[in-house]
Amino acid sequence: MSFQQLNLTEPLQRALTQQGYITPTPIQLKSIPDLLAGKDLIGIAQTGTGKTAAFVLPILQRMTEKYPRVLRVLVLAPTRELAAQIGDSFAAYGQFLKFKHTVIFGGVGQGPQVNAVSRGVDIVIATPGRLLDLMNQGKVSLKDIEFFVLDEADRMLDMGFIHDIKKIIARLPHKRQSLFFSATMPPQVSQLAHQLLRNPVRVEVAPQATTVESVKQCVFFVDPGAKEKLLLELLLQKHLTRVLVFTRTKHRANDVTSYLRDHNVKAVAIHGNKSQGARKQALENFKSGRTKVLVATDIAARGIDVEDISHVINFELPNEPESYVHRIGRTARAGAEGTAYSFCSAEERDFLKDIERLIRLKLEVMQHAYHSNQAQNAVGSAARPPPRNQRGRGHSRGFRHNQNRPHFSRH
Repeated sequence: MSFQQLNLTEPLQRALTQQGYITPTPIQLKSIPDLLAGKDLIGIAQTGTGKTAAFVLPILQRMTEKYPRVLRVLVLAPTRELAAQIGDSFAAYGQFLKFKHTVIFGGVGQGPQVNAVSRGVDIVIATPGRLLDLMNQGKVSLKDIEFFVLDEADRMLDMGFIHDIKKIIARLPHKRQSLFFSATMPPQVSQLAHQLLRNPVRVEVAPQATTVESVKQCVFFVDPGAKEKLLLELLLQKHLTRVLVFTRTKHRANDVTSYLRDHNVKAVAIHGNKSQGARKQALENFKSGRTKVLVATDIAARGIDVEDISHVINFELPNEPESYVHRIGRTARAGAEGTAYSFCSAEERDFLKDIERLIRLKLEVMQHAYHSNQAQNAVGSAARPPPRNQRGRGHSRGFRHNQNRPHFSRH
């Protein structure tokens, strides 16, 4: 089925054509008809499945039924980067319509955001903290909201936004269309969805917390002190063209970035302590290819939508297994293939167990020059063969295997 069969209006079809979109993704195919019919919706989809277009397109179409210049659409997102990207989507898909939007987030002065709202906007995409601040100051009113979207709900709760979200929801009109998107559905998220939605349609395009099949997933057992050396050797391989490296802390992200720069690898860090300008510049350099490696904390796991990321490397495993799903979802987007490498030390063995339990998959073990038997034995993987459906996968150039001993070859 093509987008033309989804009964979207001509201005939206023209915008999609200009963006080069022809065939809707499964979540778009399943969501758009019900959203055009005005139904509430709960969407469960792994990252990178096209869910932003799944809600932006029908909202824009329903908005064309009338044109009052009041704030009618509110989208909440967990991070500045994701909010900005959703704003870009409204701009791209609505380029032939007359609606105005603005993005509201913290970390920058509120003046331009307040001015944009005061001049009149139809759509606000916001992070919860800054939006609530402006609401409490009387700068933003939600009394005319007709469409409300809570995106990446599980990440919102992980970041501690639950109380802010509930305060915002309490200020929304009772009569509205509500959309709720999440990659995972832990009990607290499910409870919030039940409070927010009215007889919702449920769209689930993949089992909860599944990872994209086209991502090759491997684990390297390595002692903490050898991680930087292993990372450098991997990055020296030519097929690692655009690489996103994840750490758990801001301090470690800075340390890894400094190490790579000291060894002539173009790298930049992005995390919550960076100014909005620095974060924007880092993303632009990464997208353009001026920077090969972006070192990020989990704040960027759902806020980076960059094409052709060849590899995601978990320098440190996340302590929340759901974050693993979102991290590796930054590669293999829009049908492409990608590779996810994870470094696991003995201290991280429980994190790996939780991840494998969540995704219902055993990561393939890679041998290498800095291999740690202690870490591998701690996880109990030493005698475990790779999963049947992944044997022979995940071996990018630079890795070769025989029946006796796999090797990591240096380049």
